[in-house]
Amino acid sequence: MIYVGIDIAKQNHFAAAMTADGEVLVQPFTFTNDAEGFNTFLSKIKSFDKSNTLIGLESTAHYGENLVCFLFSLGYRISVINPIQTSSLRKTNIRKTKTDKVDCMLIIKSLIVNKTRLYSKSDINSLRLKSFCRFRQKLKKSKAKLKIQLVSYVDVIFPELQYFFKSGIHINTCYMLLMKHSSPDEIAALHLTYLANLLRKASHGRFGKEEAIALKSLAKSSVGTGDTAVSIQITQSITQIELLEQQLNVIDENIKSIMLELDSVIMTIPGIGFLNGAMILGEIGDISRFSNPSKLLAYAGLDPTVNQSGKFNAKSTKMSKRGSKLLRYALINAAWNVSLNNKTFDDYYKLKRSQGNNHYAALGHVAHKLVRIIFKILKDNVAFNLD
Repeated sequence: MIYVGIDIAKQNHFAAAMTADGEVLVQPFTFTNDAEGFNTFLSKIKSFDKSNTLIGLESTAHYGENLVCFLFSLGYRISVINPIQTSSLRKTNIRKTKTDKVDCMLIIKSLIVNKTRLYSKSDINSLRLKSFCRFRQKLKKSKAKLKIQLVSYVDVIFPELQYFFKSGIHINTCYMLLMKHSSPDEIAALHLTYLANLLRKASHGRFGKEEAIALKSLAKSSVGTGDTAVSIQITQSITQIELLEQQLNVIDENIKSIMLELDSVIMTIPGIGFLNGAMILGEIGDISRFSNPSKLLAYAGLDPTVNQSGKFNAKSTKMSKRGSKLLRYALINAAWNVSLNNKTFDDYYKLKRSQGNNHYAALGHVAHKLVRIIFKILKDNVAFNLD
């Protein structure tokens, strides 16, 4: 077996090749993180038999993702190892040395000494899900921030409007109205038939002449300002919100496509849809990274904190919230959906509520139970069966 170790960095990677007997076939060399560099790397290992070659690299943020996907597409056997493994090997050296050349050799030794798992197509999909879901959360946060800003602008120019629609201002009807006529003076001066038709079209018939009359009356008595600067901020904020909604739809379609390709058993859990399933799978990645459900709970930050000093040991503590924030969010959200769709989980939720726990505390307990189920079905690749 030939082992190739790659030390990943942002701009330049280091690599070396060695046999299981310790014979160095390729001395440590550097190559750039681009097409030219990738071809340089391939030229060094092209003589090796792919079926007898194992390429290893550390899990280091996103810097190695392009290289991993590139090598995987060419049919190379790849293993992404935990940096803790190479760190423990480094500590065995008498001299404390850390250089790029030394690190790529340590990665090779880690491949030889430790049990490794080959990178698979599902790992690529998990990586894509993780990227999509995290980007989706950023878009949602941006959208939420814009909505808050929009409310503040409407408070200045037409404060009464947000109470006119029962659903608030964040509906298509209100957006269309504000895009065309954001000032109360403009709305008050509109022809009744025009305004009624605008509302009817935007609401698909829900609003009409009666609402138009009420809206014109409200606009006439409004205490809002007619500041054109605020009107511009309103129209541009709505434009950005609608753009983000379109982007979210594109992201959701891609996530659904990947989930259909994965056909994961997590989708057999009642109440877990494409989005929650994608967030959970994307954040967990390879389930074999966790030896038991407790470690998965800790990774999600759902494990309880420890408060102990001397003979004192706190009986009640909060969850640590030190793991993956997105995974924790997805699991709590999934816990509620599953409890609404499965009697066993619903009974467990009601039991925790009857014991004095509030809604979110009870959901935390349900999430603990759900994590154990998820761990089991992913580990054994079996469908959910808990009636």
